[in-house]
Order: sequence, then C-alpha cells, then structure tokens
Amino acid sequence: MPGVGAGPIAGRVLVVEDEAALANVLVTYLEREGFEIEVCGDGAEALARASEREPDVVLLDLGLPGLDGVEVCRRLRTFSDCYVVIVTARVDEVDRLIGLAVGADDYVTKPFSPREVVARVQAMMRRPRVRRDVAPAADAGSTGVLEVGSLRIDPDARETSVGGVPVDLTRTEFDVLAALVGHPRRAWSRADLTAEVWGDDWFGDPHLIDVHIGNIRRKLGDDATEPTFIRTIRGYGYRLGPCA
Repeated sequence: MPGVGAGPIAGRVLVVEDEAALANVLVTYLEREGFEIEVCGDGAEALARASEREPDVVLLDLGLPGLDGVEVCRRLRTFSDCYVVIVTARVDEVDRLIGLAVGADDYVTKPFSPREVVARVQAMMRRPRVRRDVAPAADAGSTGVLEVGSLRIDPDARETSVGGVPVDLTRTEFDVLAALVGHPRRAWSRADLTAEVWGDDWFGDPHLIDVHIGNIRRKLGDDATEPTFIRTIRGYGYRLGPCA
C-alpha cells in the first residue's frame, strides 16, 4: 500500500492491528505523510511480512489474537532491527514493561491521537539508521571505536561487546549506551539523554529511558547496586562509571 503523493517515500511502516477501523485511521494519517504502509491483524502474518518487506517501523498491538504482540516482538528481534512501537489498550504498567523488555522502542496507549502516533514514527525516522545487511566502511575499525574497561562499542558497525563477548542490543539500547560511553565523564539528566537519543521534539513517557537503561544493564551483566558501567545519579539521571 504505497504512500500518497509523488514525493519520495518517508519510510515503510507495518501496522499490526486487529481492529480494522483503527488500522484504517492509522493508514490514512501515515499515508498523508508519505509513508508506505502494510497492514495485518495476525501475529504470524506480521512476522512473515516483516521478514519479506523489512519495514522501518512496526506499530504493534499487544492484544492480538493467537500469537500476541509480546511474542511477535520477541521473535521480530531475532531477525530485524526495525523500530517497534507498542500500541495497546492495556493500562497495566507491567504489560508495557514486558513489551519494552523484549525489544520494543516505545509505546502508546489507547485511546490515542493518530497525530501523536505519526509524530512518534516521524521522530524515529529522523534518527540515523544502519541496516543489518550493510557492511561498515573498510576503515571503520580504525575510527570511532569506544572502549571503557572491558566494554567496547563500535558505532560504525553498531557492535557491542564486554570482555570480547558480543552483546545483542536493540537500536535504541545501542544509541543510549553509545551516548553514555561517548561522554564518559558526563552526568546525563533523563531529559538530556532522552533528547540525545530520540531528538528534541520527542514526547512521551519520561521514564521510558529508565526501562531501556534497565535492559542495557541486564544485557551487560551490570549490577545496578554495584555498577561496573552505568551509575544512577539519584534524582537526576545517569553517567558512565565506575569502570574496571
């Protein structure tokens, strides 16, 4: 379902929503902004289409029949680094945290403004993107590699390792960690770190950054009570350190 207009495609969006009326509203608003849209209401079909079409963003309803949105997101992350925005009617915070823990980047709750969803998608598309099938430049290994203690980040290849062991981060998790490692002595407020990763015009849950930090710590094996890499600054935000 191509975007409306003769201009360049703003991006590819897969809308996974079993409520046809809501899906149609999202399609209408996204197409007006030049996005190419695919729609499906089934989790298994969503995974198949994501594999075939390689969308830039997936708007994923949690309450799908059969294979639910959490499991779809979990499986999606095994082959795709697209942005995932959870769209849910579930008001329980646990549901949102589970979705973010398995690899989602953001969430919106029903009822919502379609313009808000479009704004979230547009903000994500403004972030730099490196596709998995694009190899880094030949000299990437000699430039920009960040190392702090046993932690190593290669921004060009978008690779992370601890003690030589690869760490599989989502795109958002990588961007958060890269910001911290890139400024190892800086204390980041939550607002500043969010703006660094999502952009100044992002709006949403201000505690979203805390969830991503928690996921990064878990993947790095970093104990929040005795941190090796990411230290919490109470009442303010985060900074890198202390590091071994």
